[in-house]
Amino acid sequence: MTDGIILAGGYSSRLGQNKMNIIFKNKPVIIHTIKQMQAACENVYLVTGFYHDEIIQLVKDLDDIHVTYNPNYAQGMFSSIKHGVQYVQNNFFIIPGDYPLVDSEVYHKMKLGTQAIRVPSFSFKLGHPIYFDYSFKDKILNTQLTDLKSFRNQYDFEIINVNNSGILFDLDTSEDVNKLREKE
Repeated sequence: MTDGIILAGGYSSRLGQNKMNIIFKNKPVIIHTIKQMQAACENVYLVTGFYHDEIIQLVKDLDDIHVTYNPNYAQGMFSSIKHGVQYVQNNFFIIPGDYPLVDSEVYHKMKLGTQAIRVPSFSFKLGHPIYFDYSFKDKILNTQLTDLKSFRNQYDFEIINVNNSGILFDLDTSEDVNKLREKE
């Protein structure tokens, strides 16, 4: 079994609006991220923060998702990672909620890897989601580091080549939103 953590606790400050609510193919971005992860994970934990009430409304009709509010979201993304990781009971994926183009095939291919940490790659660039063996739960919860990349880079990790450029694409600016809309 595999769990998944989706991070949706931030301010979306560079975009100036809640990026989880950007509509893509007639659905909010966060719904795409959730649905693709659900196709590969038994348990999905959606970590909210600043836009908690708005995100609750976006996902209210979804089954089999665990929404959890991170009261420390103002401390940054790694606080949401730690908040979500406390709930996992299996090996797990971590992905920011603004990666709507990552499809379930990426998750399935990454599950076939052999190392405890696995990172997808497209065109020699590393992206999301990141896979962790359950043995990393306590390491994440107890680290003093404050960002996922620094944490990941302390350890050997397996690079999984995937045929999905969406592992590199997130929504930070209005330009990113325009690029996403071009893919509709």
